[in-house]
Amino acid sequence: MQKRLNKITFGKKRFDAIICLDTKLPGKPIFSKFPEIPLLAADGAAIKLIKMDIMPDFVVGDLDTFYTNPLSASISDKSKIIKETEQETNDFEKVLRFAKKKGFNKLLVFGFHGGELEHTLNNWSVLMRFAREMNLCIYDKKRYGIPVFNSFTMDLKKGELVSLLPQQRTLLSTKGLKWELKNEILELGRREGARNIAVTGNFGITIHEGSLLLFIDERFPYAPDFEV
Repeated sequence: MQKRLNKITFGKKRFDAIICLDTKLPGKPIFSKFPEIPLLAADGAAIKLIKMDIMPDFVVGDLDTFYTNPLSASISDKSKIIKETEQETNDFEKVLRFAKKKGFNKLLVFGFHGGELEHTLNNWSVLMRFAREMNLCIYDKKRYGIPVFNSFTMDLKKGELVSLLPQQRTLLSTKGLKWELKNEILELGRREGARNIAVTGNFGITIHEGSLLLFIDERFPYAPDFEV
């Protein structure tokens, strides 16, 4: 059965908060595009922020990296430091659970690459699980990565690079791409939809089965807004 059609727009809503994971983060000029938006740092990401003269609003995780660095003393308000010692989840999941408790729903994720491949793949799994109930968006190298579970339309720039990564198997049709898909299957380990090109501004995907991770150019400072 075809899932309901959404319109993904940008320009109306901004992110509720930014999550910074403990790996390579964007430079300070990127953060200046998001004034007055709370920064949630996963463990050692707080140290990286402090080194850039950026103070996180909250630090969440098991804090094994955070407290081994003397810069941790820069945060004197201990209510901003949330220690989660259980080891069944990684720090990304810990900070997502914290964000949910705080009522933050539209979240931009910096530093999604975990440094090691298994960390990155683990983050990917966590992302897709929480994206079913939260509006999550990855930023990396001037690109947004957006989990999508329903059919949608959106405006793209002509010539914009578009990548579609199935989760894990997706039956879909596309409109407005150089290499169109018509009731075709994308499946991890078999066939992906990376590095396609928008040929018109009117772009859409009908998801017949499954879900995907959509990559497009960033729309700073705006969050993706899913309009039914």
